[in-house]
Amino acid sequence: MAREAVYQQSDPETSAAPVPREQDTSLRPRRMDEMVGQRDVIERLKIAISAAQKREEPLGHILFDGPPGLGKTTFATVIPAEMGTTVQMANGAGLKAPKDLLPYLTNLAESSVLFIDEIHRVPKAVEEYLYTAMEDYRIDIILGEGVSARTLNYELRPFTLIGATTRAGMLSAPLRDRFQIREHLGWYTRSELCEIVRRNSVKLELPVDEPTAKVIASRSRSTPRLANNRLLWVRDYAQSKANGNVSDEIATAALDMIGIDTLGLDKQDRGYLDTLMRVFAGGPTGLEAIAHTMNVSSDTLEDEVEPFLLRSELIVRTRRGRMATEKAYHHLQRVRPEASA
Repeated sequence: MAREAVYQQSDPETSAAPVPREQDTSLRPRRMDEMVGQRDVIERLKIAISAAQKREEPLGHILFDGPPGLGKTTFATVIPAEMGTTVQMANGAGLKAPKDLLPYLTNLAESSVLFIDEIHRVPKAVEEYLYTAMEDYRIDIILGEGVSARTLNYELRPFTLIGATTRAGMLSAPLRDRFQIREHLGWYTRSELCEIVRRNSVKLELPVDEPTAKVIASRSRSTPRLANNRLLWVRDYAQSKANGNVSDEIATAALDMIGIDTLGLDKQDRGYLDTLMRVFAGGPTGLEAIAHTMNVSSDTLEDEVEPFLLRSELIVRTRRGRMATEKAYHHLQRVRPEASA
């Protein structure tokens, strides 16, 4: 219940007041107006929330999809705050059987929110159990076993299910179609990340100027979660090495120290590119060959390293294998083998 109380609706006239540090344990926004970026998503959600409140009905079920760190969980916490209701949080990986879902569903208050993170990991049996809960607000509870078993039809209070997934394609069509609202979260612009860094630096009692915010934002891969992580490290570095003073030079030195370069690449990213260029002459070559050379799991490279390199146009994937682009050579200040021959 303590978790739910955090997301109770607050007074609009006092929400802008500074929050005591011991209470502000998270950099996550508390209300929708505090959020930066995803403006089109926010505007559509505001309309849906306003309409549901006027009808005095629960908000329609919502599915958020997109890469990690873009705000899916943040939306799941600010939406109940906007509606003045509570939220229960679950993870799809932890719902192994329908009985694991029962405590969440039976404890839901009227028009409250159930948030399931990584909903694509929910097993088929649990997924099917959600169907009647989402559509008819009821579930069937089996009491006893064998021939003496009987079914209890349990009526649920109307609620809103918010699902979040990084792999929308893994959701079955019947479950996906039961969400009335589906939103895809996209990457953030550098100016949006700068605004996030500036706002959160105030919460951390370490305000940063515009040049410093740009340094952090430019190395955050268009992802708010990474921007916050970079900001926390810059704070630690500044307090340890610069008496708490922060500047763009301090931020640059701090991020250089942990191997984050101007494009946001870390040591493993550059190791991938170095291996591709130095050992395989820029490709094309297979992922397994790169992984074995680096002594790293191919799954790690495919899931953690390659997505950003592909998005940044530093590598391309062809039928013959991976190839480094001209942009990658320029970034690492290398010369293509053909040009140096």
